[in-house]
Formats: sequence, C-alpha cells, structure tokens
Amino acid sequence: MIVSSALMIWKGLIVVTGSESPIVVVLSGSMEPAFHRGDLLFLTNFHDDPIRAGEIVVFKVEGRDIPIVHRVIKIHERENGNIKFLTKGDNNEVDDRGLYKEGQNWLEKKDVVGRARGFLPYVGMVTIIMNDYPKFKYALLAVMGAYVLLKRES
Repeated sequence: MIVSSALMIWKGLIVVTGSESPIVVVLSGSMEPAFHRGDLLFLTNFHDDPIRAGEIVVFKVEGRDIPIVHRVIKIHERENGNIKFLTKGDNNEVDDRGLYKEGQNWLEKKDVVGRARGFLPYVGMVTIIMNDYPKFKYALLAVMGAYVLLKRES
C-alpha cells in the first residue's frame, strides 16, 4: 500500500509540474554556490514558458543516463519561435558543449527535464550515500525489512 501511494503521488507530481522528473538531487558541486551536492530540487516544465538566460535547468543529453543541473548562459531565438540555448555550471570554468553529444553545440527545449523552482538543502544526501556506499543501502533495507516483520500489528 505504501508503494502504491508513493507511485500515485509521484505520477500526480508529474502531471501537476509537467516534468518527467519533478524532484531531482544535485549530484556534484558544479552549481555551487547556488546549489550544493545533495540539495533536493523541485522542478516544473511548462512548455509555454520561454527559457531565459540565467534560469537553472535540468537537462538530459543523449548517451547519458543522469540529468544535469546547470544555468542557461546564452539563448538563440529564431523568428519562428525555435529556441536553442547554452548552459554552464556556476562553478565550472567553461560552458557545457563538452558534455553535449558529439556535434551538438546547443540544447533545445526537448532536452529539458525541468526548471528549478525551489530546493531543500542537503535532503538528497541520503540518495548520494546509498549510491556511493551500496553496503549502507543493503543494511538500511535489511533494518527496514526487520522492522516491518517484527512490528506487525496484532
């Protein structure tokens, strides 16, 4: 029942926010000082909102599984409304062209997973710890399983 409820809440957030991933964890220090490793970001992705320079977007690049959180630094807008943009991490020396797929110099709206609208500092560290230390994850799952088995309601 808990898993079903969590899934329904997640799907509801997807519909309300317009983002395929309405909540993400910052995995690196590339956006410091704005966001730190482990910050939990809340995203929206309404297609009618134009992307502007200075916005923080989360995007996926072909060939990479993990979304990237970076700031839009340049916009190219055509008369037909087609927008291309360039991103960069606040703590990085160069723009993200080296992260994009080979031959790609700009991102498009289709690459955007969402735009940062809010955050909770360091709440996502649990996720990072579980990914960095798999034994911790298994130990936590074992403790939770034991708790469920031992605390059955009568």
